Amino acid sequence: MMAYFNNQKEPVPEVETTVWACTNDDCNGFMRENFTFEEKPHCPLCHSDMKKEVRVLPVIGS
Repeated sequence: MMAYFNNQKEPVPEVETTVWACTNDDCNGFMRENFTFEEKPHCPLCHSDMKKEVRVLPVIGS
């Protein structure tokens, strides 16, 4: 599946990305692993523990 942003006509390239995902079932919080400063972060939205997982996300930067 390709994502579209800002009414772009071209699809945005996506890549498998390691993220920290919130373990709270009622929270959808996640952050890219390379954007964290802590070895084991807590969710910035609900402060629950987070676990590593892989998601397909749009590429950031080049």
